[in-house]
Amino acid sequence: MTEAEKNEKAWEAKIAEALVGRTITAVEYLSSSEANEAYWHQRPISIQLDHKIWITPTCDDEGNDGGAIHTNMKNLSIIPVMGV
Repeated sequence: MTEAEKNEKAWEAKIAEALVGRTITAVEYLSSSEANEAYWHQRPISIQLDHKIWITPTCDDEGNDGGAIHTNMKNLSIIPVMGV
């Protein structure tokens, strides 16, 4: 296994430990003021889990703007961002 593959597997394990089996308890778009505080032009959906952790998609690893979520759901193939 390459170092890149080992790194990927390590991240998958860490993420799975944090997310698998959790329940979504709330979904909310960031408010315009929250997006403005982050200097974002897009307001992504945020997902709260049962342990009060929020997951918020961003456009990149640096968190430069809010991001959309693509899914494989037939009637909801994308969860879009909203403008500020």
